[in-house]
Amino acid sequence: MAVAVPPGRAGGSGWAWRPVAQDALLARAFHSCTELQGRLYLVGGLLAGGAREPSSDTVVFDPAGGQAVRLGARGSPQRSHHDAAPVGGRWLCVVGGWDGSRRLATVAALDTERGVWEAWTATPSNCPPAGLSSHTCTRLSDRELRVAGREGSIRTQRRYGSIYTLRLDPNARSYCYKEEGCHTVSRSGHCAALLQTPGPHPGHQLLLFGGCNSAEPEVAGLWSHGKIKEEPPVAPHLMEQLARLVSSGQGSRQGPQGLRHHSCSVVGPFAVLFGGETLTRARDTICNDLYIYDTRESQTNG
Repeated sequence: MAVAVPPGRAGGSGWAWRPVAQDALLARAFHSCTELQGRLYLVGGLLAGGAREPSSDTVVFDPAGGQAVRLGARGSPQRSHHDAAPVGGRWLCVVGGWDGSRRLATVAALDTERGVWEAWTATPSNCPPAGLSSHTCTRLSDRELRVAGREGSIRTQRRYGSIYTLRLDPNARSYCYKEEGCHTVSRSGHCAALLQTPGPHPGHQLLLFGGCNSAEPEVAGLWSHGKIKEEPPVAPHLMEQLARLVSSGQGSRQGPQGLRHHSCSVVGPFAVLFGGETLTRARDTICNDLYIYDTRESQTNG
């Protein structure tokens, strides 16, 4: 695990990477990594190259102490290629994924107060996807998530990507999928960023990046001003440093083409994409590139 050090702290004009933790418990791929109560929760994934059976362990990393520990919670789900979201400052909801034999659309939740995993129940009105893997799950509120991606097995996958609203009831430990009327390009291994729209009365938009040959981000949801609760700025100093970095170079209207399984972090008006795998090269497909998407209307996206 590493962090990027901004100019001035790294002793040069560019950014540099500084390791903050090295632990065998962190070595995994196709897992989820979610911040909850100031700690990072790593769930499942594949623990070795060529592995087919997902892990069922949960690892908690405390940035303050720089230590990773395996969580001994009962009922940890066996998952890879899933996504997860924090709910209510208490639950970590794992949505969909591969369990070693099939793609799922179920919801499993870690109750961090009680230290146990729970299998939440679908409501009678639930209309779930055929199965989800390498999808995205974005928190809109403590009772609503937005799920986007291809659904079904390889033989039954649609030629487009589906969008679902996933409604949660933490008190009842239940969930309900509702398919939205719009679709996206067929994507897998993409990322999603919930960003403010520019203007005097900003709303929000959910943008999808990568997971297909297209270099263009795609809108998977639009909300007017006040529909989504405003969150306080995260890492304001980093936001200033990213703004200076963006203004120092010439951006491009075209994003990276064919990128998948990369990370995505939202910092103010910026979506920061890093790493992943490219579909545009036959060799050396693993990337070490960093891209910044700038939503400010007075700037050029790059």
